[in-house]
Amino acid sequence: MGVPLKWLKRYIEIDWTPEELAHRLTMAGIAIEGIEKVDDDAILELDLTPNRGDCLGILNLAREVAALSGKPVQIPPVPIKETGEKIDDLIKIEIADPDLCRRYSARLVKNCQVAPSPEWMQECLVEAGIRPISNVVDVTNFVMLETNQPLHAFDYNLLGEEKRILVRRARNQELLTTLDDIERTLDEDCLLITDGKQPVALAGIMGGADTEINDQTSDVLIESACFWGTNIRKTSRKMNLRSDSSIRFEKGTDIDGVIYAANRAAQLLQDLAGGQVVAGVADVYPQPAKARTIRLRPERVNFLLGISLEGQEIKDILDKLGLKADEDQGDFIVEAPSYRPDLELEVDLIEEVARLYGYDHIVPRLPEGDTSPGGLEPYQKFRNRVRELMARNFYEVVNYSFINPTALDRIQVPVDSALRSVVKVANPLSEEQSVMRTVILPGLLGNIADNLARKNKDLAFFEIGAVFYPTLEGLPEEVLKLGAVVCGQRESYWLKNNLPMDFYYLKGVLEDLLQELRLPVCRFDPIVDPSYHPGRAARISCDDHEIGLVGEIHPRVLENYNIRFQACALELDVKTLFALSQPRSMKEEIPRYPAVERDIAVLVPLEAQASDLLEAIQATGGALLKKIDVFDIYAGDQVPAGKKSMAFRLTLQSTEKTLTEAEVGLLIDTVVDALQSRFGGTLR
Repeated sequence: MGVPLKWLKRYIEIDWTPEELAHRLTMAGIAIEGIEKVDDDAILELDLTPNRGDCLGILNLAREVAALSGKPVQIPPVPIKETGEKIDDLIKIEIADPDLCRRYSARLVKNCQVAPSPEWMQECLVEAGIRPISNVVDVTNFVMLETNQPLHAFDYNLLGEEKRILVRRARNQELLTTLDDIERTLDEDCLLITDGKQPVALAGIMGGADTEINDQTSDVLIESACFWGTNIRKTSRKMNLRSDSSIRFEKGTDIDGVIYAANRAAQLLQDLAGGQVVAGVADVYPQPAKARTIRLRPERVNFLLGISLEGQEIKDILDKLGLKADEDQGDFIVEAPSYRPDLELEVDLIEEVARLYGYDHIVPRLPEGDTSPGGLEPYQKFRNRVRELMARNFYEVVNYSFINPTALDRIQVPVDSALRSVVKVANPLSEEQSVMRTVILPGLLGNIADNLARKNKDLAFFEIGAVFYPTLEGLPEEVLKLGAVVCGQRESYWLKNNLPMDFYYLKGVLEDLLQELRLPVCRFDPIVDPSYHPGRAARISCDDHEIGLVGEIHPRVLENYNIRFQACALELDVKTLFALSQPRSMKEEIPRYPAVERDIAVLVPLEAQASDLLEAIQATGGALLKKIDVFDIYAGDQVPAGKKSMAFRLTLQSTEKTLTEAEVGLLIDTVVDALQSRFGGTLR
């Protein structure tokens, strides 16, 4: 916001240069973004923090300058000559939704002559960034900039036969054409100003075209109200319509300043448009706001700021800020002004003391007192360990937890899948981020697609992030997932040829990860999942606990993301991994006796799974069987139809003696018999 220095000096007499004023305000916490010189004036560009929306009004900024300079603020008087008519006979006001409209007041000015506003007012508006329109409209904008109270002017004669103002929620699909000539479709979350029948304004944001001030306007109804800022912000964002009024209501306005602003506008219309002010103010105020009082303890001020101020010094600072303070047993009971909605807690008042005392006068000191060393919980350490292990083979990515609902269509999630039950974002920034993700795969595939589009290839990404599932009540369930995706080949060098990053590569990386995390032996069982290639996806489980899945992405899913290469992905539940991990490694004595290796090749049905055969061999081999490796799987011309050959390497070892050939042979025969009885397997 731009504040002309010449305009500010209307309300407080100061002889500071623009640079000195900017410096003093900045040191008091009112940041100045820059100073622009215009002819014989200077415009201060304010960079206000969200809690100081009151300084959008020049009178409130003048109060800040008064606290710094000791000069009094000159509040403009509002001398009004009223007619014999009474406003209560000419307009009726009703608030149907007092939770959204806390106060609504109006003044009626008759016989106004619509014309250009005076040059001095046009100059003030232009320098503040507002386009002059006419004396009536310019007065409402001028008073808004002056007091921080948004106003709206209605053509009284266009308000319908009932001459009634009804403030209510909009109906679903109700229409309103605003001053920018755009027809807007409303819903029940929007607040409307109506003439009792038809909407005439979108409350706190923009007026309607049907009651717009025009060249034929003579009677003007001035609206001065206080709307609930949260509702104004939501409606403004939903309608994609942000105005000077909505900005002020969002940050909070002075509910006790509503009448002064209406009177000020009526007085200016009387002086600048020749209007005749009808007697009285129509004011509906269902639940008058109570004065906010805050207890301020001087010792708390000194403790938090690290200074030593006497009680009287603190009271003097409060007086400069216009904060009425009464003593109570050594403390102060401070009444917060209605134009300062940011003052709610004791620490807010302590900040005010610090601002006026001067941040540059507070000597920085190191913290004192007992300290306790921090540390990570076991689960936090585990997450960091997972991230460290994954970083050996993958680049980490961070994707938004908000996704487009169509992302579930792109990865072919079935219509009846539980993954379709999503948490909807109440106020999404866009349709692309309107729901919370229930699966981590879409973001990773998007990363692959974006990189391929930029000619990057041989990609390996991982992400540790949350997915969200709705609950019957309260907050959604948040589950931490580990996702990874690969596409292309491993980098080659003189000791290593290109290795395709396919299903078996990713499964191998996963097995290494599970081993590093000291998980028990895990099973990989085939599954059918629409997101993955049929026959090339597996569910991963340990000790009857499902921890995730791994597989090759379905070709149609790849096509949906415009990925022209094979890609594989995995998704694991981090909390389940943590629960199954075994942080303590068991130690055993190094065997003194040699190990014996034997290879066997078994013909089994095509549908037999290697994991099932491995379990059967381990159960039969007992303590002597130290290790099993699958080193060959073959199905073709050299084996009978409906069969495949699976070759295993068995490592046998005893901790008590050297195994004899007879003992080894007996154990191998026992294993083969077990495979034959369970799977119909025969030696090749």
